[in-house]
Amino acid sequence: MDSIDRNFKVGDRVQLTDAKGKMHTITLQLNQEWHTHNGWLVHNEVIGLPEGSVVETTGGLKFLAFKPLLADYVLAMPRGATIVYPKDAAMILGFADIAPGSRVLEAGVGSGALSISLLRAIGDHGVLDSFEKRDEFATIAEKNIKNYFGTKPENWSLQLGAVQDFAHDKKYDRVVLDMLAPWECIKMASEVLTPGGVFIAYVATTTQLSQTAEAIKASAAFTEPESTETIVRGWHHEGLAVRPQHRMIGHTAFLIMARRLAPGTVAPSRRRRPSKGSYGTNESES
Repeated sequence: MDSIDRNFKVGDRVQLTDAKGKMHTITLQLNQEWHTHNGWLVHNEVIGLPEGSVVETTGGLKFLAFKPLLADYVLAMPRGATIVYPKDAAMILGFADIAPGSRVLEAGVGSGALSISLLRAIGDHGVLDSFEKRDEFATIAEKNIKNYFGTKPENWSLQLGAVQDFAHDKKYDRVVLDMLAPWECIKMASEVLTPGGVFIAYVATTTQLSQTAEAIKASAAFTEPESTETIVRGWHHEGLAVRPQHRMIGHTAFLIMARRLAPGTVAPSRRRRPSKGSYGTNESES
């Protein structure tokens, strides 16, 4: 089998990294130049090179040239709302088991970062139906997604308004929510999810986490919800000097997930004694 052509061509985004680790992104065009404080880079001299090449300005400034990774793109793209960070998007795709062909309902598009990850994961045969309440966010997200894929994906729809206000006549394998009050959408999610389908919500605060968890339990339509947060810490390594980096990507949000039960099913109760005062009562436990 022939290998995939990874050489740079006209229209490609190229990420240029200098000796200090500072990154710049350009889009290759014929007969164009990119100017720096120390000379300029001629686009024609980059076109046709393989990824991982070193390119040089007329002033001798050198850069490593690669095509940007998805994480690079979403961290640099224009924003309206705060994006779902790459570490959380990766966990959503993994925990929710989003795969080629999945039918996904997404509410809260923000700047489109998670939508891009979802579209890549579901492939050409999956479906992503997205909903966004704020027009300015929807506009930014649509531009970012079109810019990433080069066109609007045919298997993606974006509707303006609160997801729970729409009449849904489709069934989905996954429901992914990034919104202020996901507990308001539990009934809707239970109606559109197929049995075994996954509900997952991205929330920033413990109050949101608690209210969403209790709403899931009260619905009796899902398995016991599970909650996580992801913290990423880089490491410095220079010879024998190996230590954690001083900066880390700490708390961004919580993920809360549950699976849709079959209609009419009553799940066995979890045998767990709540901590004293968990539900606002000081009564002693029996």
